[in-house]
Amino acid sequence: MSAISETIVREYFELHGFFIHQERKAVSPVRREDEEIDFVVWNPKAQPAPVHLPFVLSSRHLKHIPRAIVVVRGWHTEAFTAAFLNAVPEMLRFLQPETLQRLEKAYPGPQPLLKLLVAPELPALDEARQQSIEFLKSKGLDGVLLFRNVLADLVDSVEANRNYQKSDLLQVIRILKKYGFLRGPQLELFNARRARGAALSRRSRTNSGPQE
Repeated sequence: MSAISETIVREYFELHGFFIHQERKAVSPVRREDEEIDFVVWNPKAQPAPVHLPFVLSSRHLKHIPRAIVVVRGWHTEAFTAAFLNAVPEMLRFLQPETLQRLEKAYPGPQPLLKLLVAPELPALDEARQQSIEFLKSKGLDGVLLFRNVLADLVDSVEANRNYQKSDLLQVIRILKKYGFLRGPQLELFNARRARGAALSRRSRTNSGPQE
């Protein structure tokens, strides 16, 4: 997993009020990286969930998560299909019972540690998407956050007129926004509509020109 993917996810959870403990900062030569988790997160202001949380989580669900272990799979190349997940068993090695028992002992608390995966994306087609979800559930995972949504929420939270000098990532996002390289979806939609309106207006003027 690349360091930038980990940094993005860390900033995301901090944005939503979580305290974060990084489980490791170096990979042991006697253990595989895929056996490890990336973060343990704790939400001191967690609220009881009114209903059962969905498996594919969004930012609005985070306020109902008190504690969780988080694994980031920043492989921004393909969707996590059931076939892909089945072919790469090390992807979910962190869900082995001995690993979970160690974490529960290391991070005791009144609520169980939820097991969350930050994945690049799930299949777009409903049937394939559901197959992936069922596969992940069968391995003991409690929820998935999609990297696109994590990044979009982070970008949306950054204000172009603020100085984020304590975070290189947020400062880069702020600079990109300041100079127009990142735009909100509403602005993009407005600009697209305005461009279409101008084109229609020009076409109308051309078609209504003087007739011979």
